[in-house]
Amino acid sequence: MIEVNGLCKSFKVAKRSAGVKASFKSLFHREYTIVNAIKDISFSIDTGEIVGYIGPNGAGKSTTIKVMSGILVPDNGTCNIMGHTPWKDRVSHVKNIGVVFGQRSQLWWDVPVIDSFELLKDIYKIPKNDYLQNLDMLTEILKLGDFIQSPVRQLSLGQRMRCEIAASLLHSPQILFLDEPTIGLDSVSKIAVRKFIKEINREKNVTIILTTHDMSDIEALANRIILIGKGSILYDGNLSELRNKYSNDKIITLEYAETNKPIAIEGVNVLSYTSERAVLSVNTQKRLVSEVISYLSNQLDLIDVTVETQPVEEIIVKLYKEYAI
Repeated sequence: MIEVNGLCKSFKVAKRSAGVKASFKSLFHREYTIVNAIKDISFSIDTGEIVGYIGPNGAGKSTTIKVMSGILVPDNGTCNIMGHTPWKDRVSHVKNIGVVFGQRSQLWWDVPVIDSFELLKDIYKIPKNDYLQNLDMLTEILKLGDFIQSPVRQLSLGQRMRCEIAASLLHSPQILFLDEPTIGLDSVSKIAVRKFIKEINREKNVTIILTTHDMSDIEALANRIILIGKGSILYDGNLSELRNKYSNDKIITLEYAETNKPIAIEGVNVLSYTSERAVLSVNTQKRLVSEVISYLSNQLDLIDVTVETQPVEEIIVKLYKEYAI
């Protein structure tokens, strides 16, 4: 469905020193520096996949999405999406895609949401029956009924984001690009958006490319991640393989009857300790979790034990450090 090969995109950025003199000089002679936003990006995505496209700020995520959606023209490389080159076949291409940029709106600020939807219907030339069917489905699942008649400027951030997602799906696209779709949302709104994304992926087989800094979104939605740093792809695989490769630690949280006994076990790092609760990090290459729990049960009067994997954020940080990004 999506084939990207050797994409490169650079920008010419003006350099200017501080001060009035430098400002005046720049009017007649400007110096520029070349910023390589993406370098030799290649990957393929199959129909129905949910892919997390992640990386630090300035890594090249949004640039890649803009090239794939036809907004930017790359310097080199090819991109084939459902038989179309995005920047050459824009009219045909946009019929197949939906795009949500978390910090930009495709809705008209001063008019009711439903009026924006009606305008998008005309822009995409959606047949009336298809439009009404999609509108009913999106309104019900995303719970838009209470504010669909309100101007966009009167909506909360969570309400607006749900409307943005609905707007991107009115024309039944087969590919959905989500750039920070849950930014600034409360927990209830995040859960609602995640549930909806899973539902359209499962029921309509929509292919989804998700760009976010929120690793909980990635864990909840993506079955594959592509990590980009300094414009290049550093990792492409599923999350469980990433955990196995970069995380040998398990987190054990203990609650026990009050005691002052210290916890000292080889291969175990005490992250926090009180007389009634402790959090331990176990290196599974040195110690089995079952051995640690068995030993502690003989030493302490255990009330509750919880075992968790290392947070995915910490694993991603390890990757960033490894690649010096």
